[in-house]
Amino acid sequence: MSGGLLVAGTTSDAGKSVVTAGICRWLVRQGVKVAPFKAQNMSLNSFVTREGAEIGRAQAMQAQACRIEPTALMNPVLLKPGGEQSSQVVLLGKPVGELSARGYHGGRQQQLLGTVLDCLAELRGTYDAVICEGAGSPAEINLRRTDIVNMGIARNARLPVLVVGDIDRGGVFASFFGTVALLSPEDQELVAGFLVNKFRGDVSLLAPGLDMLQDVTGRRTYGVLPFRHGLGIDEEDGLRVSLRGAVRESEVTAPVGEDVLRVAVCAIPLMSNFTDVDALAAEPGVVVRFVDRPEELADADLVVIPGTRGTVRALEWLRERGLADALVRRAAEGRPMLGVCGGFQILGEHIEDEVESRKGQVDGLGVLPVRVRFAREKTLTRPAGEALGERVEGYEIHHGVAEVLGGETFLDGCRVGQTWGTHWHGSLESDGFRRAFLREVAAAAGRRFVPAPDTSFAALREEQLDRLGDLIEQHADTDALWRLIESGAPQGLPFIPPGAPA
Repeated sequence: MSGGLLVAGTTSDAGKSVVTAGICRWLVRQGVKVAPFKAQNMSLNSFVTREGAEIGRAQAMQAQACRIEPTALMNPVLLKPGGEQSSQVVLLGKPVGELSARGYHGGRQQQLLGTVLDCLAELRGTYDAVICEGAGSPAEINLRRTDIVNMGIARNARLPVLVVGDIDRGGVFASFFGTVALLSPEDQELVAGFLVNKFRGDVSLLAPGLDMLQDVTGRRTYGVLPFRHGLGIDEEDGLRVSLRGAVRESEVTAPVGEDVLRVAVCAIPLMSNFTDVDALAAEPGVVVRFVDRPEELADADLVVIPGTRGTVRALEWLRERGLADALVRRAAEGRPMLGVCGGFQILGEHIEDEVESRKGQVDGLGVLPVRVRFAREKTLTRPAGEALGERVEGYEIHHGVAEVLGGETFLDGCRVGQTWGTHWHGSLESDGFRRAFLREVAAAAGRRFVPAPDTSFAALREEQLDRLGDLIEQHADTDALWRLIESGAPQGLPFIPPGAPA
């Protein structure tokens, strides 16, 4: 078998990432050697591979679904937004510069097609199957000429395309039909059919609509996946959370001790790697929510200032909203706070930035004895060490170089009183360290909270990936899906007018 598939979507956040992961986990359980691929990703949630390459966290999660190590080949182009008009371009895991949207789509994107195809070809030469994820919608007719992630990659690599639609949003039939009808005849030849995602209710009531969809498009539906809570792991298209709500609508498991522990995460601009708090949300009795007003910090037992692609901009935002003063007061009162990466830099004395914001020297919050200078070269590492008497692993993605001038050593950063700061992402996924940290937080907050002794974040992640694989195995036509991956799109698929504009 040497197969492939492109999972496209009617919209962003239709479920492409989780469907791709589910197909990968289903295939690997069938004994297929499979790998994920996304030619171009736009995300502030990224990960560092063992060779020191930065890729989207969704592809790292999909590699885990495949039970393989992630590599830069799986996400050759990563765009990290730095504002409304520009993004940092990461090519094969390394930053190569900043580009405006016009500059990228005006020519640079098409220049990367050869690199993207080479990466895909290398994966296809190594694995039995490669499951590719598209971006946004393949029917973005204004971007089709330079597309390298949707129909552009499908056409060049002759990949069959499965279009995913989120029926929970409504309008899924119109979205399926319109997606196909806005593609050129050559592109339509590769669109094999559809997959309905997030369906609630009796699937038999949907069957007549699926039959009519096949009548008008000549394309079948390969499955109807039911709505499930808590499956949006490591996605990049959106926060998956309301800024007024809990992480991923998660239900808090009853605490082991007498109290719950409340965690408030400051929803700073260009927030990156907010997946750091997922391990906290996985703990029984820990309530994690995102906040953007100072009064919402009042009842928090722990405040987290997460990473950001715009440290100086986030600092300005905290000051504008009154959150900066609330954080300084909190530190003075000895109430627990954790700054991660950009959040760590914000808590320092001052920041010298001629790289990211180009605003020169800017005063930080002065809570930690740290001075930060932004270097042009990005730090991309997978450190390991000890803290609070426990083994810890993490990963670093930052331009800021921190000079720690005092306090207690904490990972690569420091601790002063009940304020901790580190550049390490992912440290809370180390179970023993997370439990030790939460015990310290609970004691400082005066909460009778006890961490569960047996919570394994890695095991919970595996359970989630298996649930995704189960969804595909139980609710998709896996025989037809297998034929699609192995043999390509069916021959003779009809053209649906009007097609792409000239």
